[in-house]
Amino acid sequence: RKIHSKLKIIIYLLLYFFLVFIMTVSAIITAAGKNSRMRKDQISRNISVKNKLVLPFQNKTVLETTIDNALSSNVDECIVVLGHYSDEIKEVVFDNYKDSVKFIENNPVDVGLSVSLLNGLKNISSDFALCITGDQPTVSSETFNEMINVCKNSDNPEKTIAVLRRRKTGLLDTAEGLGMPFVVFKDNMIKYLENENDNLNPILRKIFGDGYTFYGIKEKNELELLNINHYDDYLKLLDSL
Repeated sequence: RKIHSKLKIIIYLLLYFFLVFIMTVSAIITAAGKNSRMRKDQISRNISVKNKLVLPFQNKTVLETTIDNALSSNVDECIVVLGHYSDEIKEVVFDNYKDSVKFIENNPVDVGLSVSLLNGLKNISSDFALCITGDQPTVSSETFNEMINVCKNSDNPEKTIAVLRRRKTGLLDTAEGLGMPFVVFKDNMIKYLENENDNLNPILRKIFGDGYTFYGIKEKNELELLNINHYDDYLKLLDSL
């Protein structure tokens, strides 16, 4: 019996280390939204209406900076999911990234964020996904890598979600307020997203309720926690850089 128990432990450890070392990760960047809040702000300010993802940022655009940070992290591939205003976005970024990024488009385009993420998950070849929104250009590759490493080093990577914290860091006791970016096991996430057309937080709360481990990653600086939803958010980022 002792030999049998030791053998089981050895097999478990071998499987664990095998999973850690061969764990592949794909980045999925959702860039398919309506851009409604930004457009409303631009119209009220009587300035040129542009999708927030193609606004200038650090000598590139918001989306290009997000893509660069994803590609600089420990991922095996990167997919950008387009939807609304895909022509406007592709006109700016496609030629610069056509050899390093796979672009896919929602069909139909008028769907929730969960559908965009699901379409991305179904088009990756990796076991795990680093899920990012296109309007998160300030989240660094170091933060992305920390999320990836937390999942890799978890006792149960398939049931662990490493997420940029909103409130607490470390082991979390709630999924309230959470969203992207996060790292998750692809196959399990697909099951939760199928037949959903919603924002992600209600789905993450359901996953948490099913006993998954959520681990909050601390930001490198406060700007990593700021999404560009309104024009004032964009100006705040520019003023802070």
